[in-house]
Amino acid sequence: MLSFCEWRGLGRWRAKLVAGAKGLTLDLGCGTGRNLPLYDSGICLLALDPDPRALERARRRGPVVALVRGSAEQLPFGDGTFDTVVSGLVFCSVRDPARALAEVKRVLRPDGQLRMLEHVRARGELAARWQDIVQPIWTWVTGGCHPNRDTERSVEAAAFRIEEEGRRAKHTMRLFSARPGHHPAT
Repeated sequence: MLSFCEWRGLGRWRAKLVAGAKGLTLDLGCGTGRNLPLYDSGICLLALDPDPRALERARRRGPVVALVRGSAEQLPFGDGTFDTVVSGLVFCSVRDPARALAEVKRVLRPDGQLRMLEHVRARGELAARWQDIVQPIWTWVTGGCHPNRDTERSVEAAAFRIEEEGRRAKHTMRLFSARPGHHPAT
């Protein structure tokens, strides 16, 4: 199914996602490594995923990339380590998105950038309601994906500022970058 999506345009979105990566970069939730061959050769790249079988497949797509087994909710890196964190179709299936975003913020340098590609909660009421209805079975069938998450709102609630430059939206797909900011006033 993912190969079909790549053919239908997801591959172009992935290329845009990684194109802005700079410096020491973490590919968070790299899965089978579809992003890995897309990075510029000047990027110092680490890739992380919790699934050892996915990492074995990622090794074939990124033979020289440092692969690390770990979870988004407990990143095994020091504070302020990365210039860029790239997340492609990950936060739909993270168990605790708020905790994972706090970890991303922790490992990013203060001037670092989070780059995300996600499918998100539909904006229309009927489509969003449909996502809510299918979510339990969809999550079970796909191994954890929640099609109805409002990831952009979660990113902002985690005190990131979403940048308008380069922001893209098509149906329920979103491509954007965000910078660590201050907690919003409550």
